[in-house]
Amino acid sequence: MADERFEDEIYTLTDEEGNQSEFELLGTIEEDGAVYYALVPLEDNENNEYVILKSEDEDTLATIDDDDEFNRIADRFDEELFSEIDYDEQDGVDD
Repeated sequence: MADERFEDEIYTLTDEEGNQSEFELLGTIEEDGAVYYALVPLEDNENNEYVILKSEDEDTLATIDDDDEFNRIADRFDEELFSEIDYDEQDGVDD
């Protein structure tokens, strides 16, 4: 299992219609021989959402079609990327 975090690593992705969008890499997870990428869009991301894509080969990232696989990987990213955030501390609220 490999968990790597990158800073300011920007990917320009092209969708099936040829539209390009830029994403910042939050992290990667390797599981069962596949590499999964958590990416946050640099534009139009008011809800602070991120996408998870799976590496198909060296140059291709794809959506995860299997719901069970997606949910398993999403849970891992949530734990590994956001488990250290103390929301109360960020808001200036003490317990």
